[in-house]
Amino acid sequence: MAKQFFNMIASEDGTACILLYGDIGCGTDEIRSSEIVRELMELTSLYKKVDIRINSMGGDVFAGLAIFNALRNSGSNITLYIDGVAASIASVIASCGKPVYASRYARLVVHSVSGGCYGNKEDHKRCINELESLEETLADIYSAKSGKDREEIKSSFFDGKDHWFTAEEALKEGLIDGIYDTEPVEEASSPEEIYHVFQNRLKPNPNTMFTDELRKRPSFANLASDEEMLRHIGHLETEAGRVSGLTAQITELQSSLQTYKDKEEKEAEAKRNALVDAAVKDGRIRENQRKMYQDLLVSDPENAEAVLKSLKPSRRVLDDIQTTREEETSAWENRMKQIKDNLKS
Repeated sequence: MAKQFFNMIASEDGTACILLYGDIGCGTDEIRSSEIVRELMELTSLYKKVDIRINSMGGDVFAGLAIFNALRNSGSNITLYIDGVAASIASVIASCGKPVYASRYARLVVHSVSGGCYGNKEDHKRCINELESLEETLADIYSAKSGKDREEIKSSFFDGKDHWFTAEEALKEGLIDGIYDTEPVEEASSPEEIYHVFQNRLKPNPNTMFTDELRKRPSFANLASDEEMLRHIGHLETEAGRVSGLTAQITELQSSLQTYKDKEEKEAEAKRNALVDAAVKDGRIRENQRKMYQDLLVSDPENAEAVLKSLKPSRRVLDDIQTTREEETSAWENRMKQIKDNLKS
């Protein structure tokens, strides 16, 4: 089911996690509000609890407000976690009214709304009015989260400067509800370095991907450690080294087998020809039946040979006379031979 989601991770304990890792906007490489809102709506019907994990330097205000409203108005059990950085509009999303916790190494930034326009002075006036209107909206959001007066928020945070807070400072300002532990990050790390530390954890580790793929193979499935996998790979390499020798042996055996088969076939062919020749000679079959019996001896040698042996010879009378005359001499012929011999003497 989880495959249909853009950037969601599901666990077996009934909790789903949506990652707000990256720039917030509408581009293909950014956190798209349409995807996040869709995922949230679908996840609420599938999972008991939804965690939102944030590591973002900010982005488009209106895309961020769409995500903010979706989280704020959701009836789901939602908890937000700032893993690395929640800057600009990402800090607004973190203030959506749901419980939000930050890593002790995380950073949070609040500043004035930025934007620009092109046109005449009236266009610029309208742009300034829009920026001021957006700041009023954001002041309301931060005020509701921190409990501070909206005018105090505006004077403290919207003065044209970037206001960076550690997790402890954000907790004192009322911008988060608590601090959670995570994997250690250098205390002296800059906000950008912290952002990249957490962002890189989303990038696949080639070594991990390789071992994960190996474990899908049957012979690797029950190997518990990397050491066992390396030993098994070494064994496979040893076996692979024998392949060339085995291939040569197989080729030699195949050649010998083919020679034997050829010899056996020649002997069988000679035997078939002898059987058919004998049957033709003694009249058991006619010459025009030779090929038929040869084919039968190939397809069904046992039965064909039995048939040939069961046939009765049908030698011609003339052949018998000729054979008899060749083998026996008459009395007249003997007398004539005797007279000739006496005359010679």
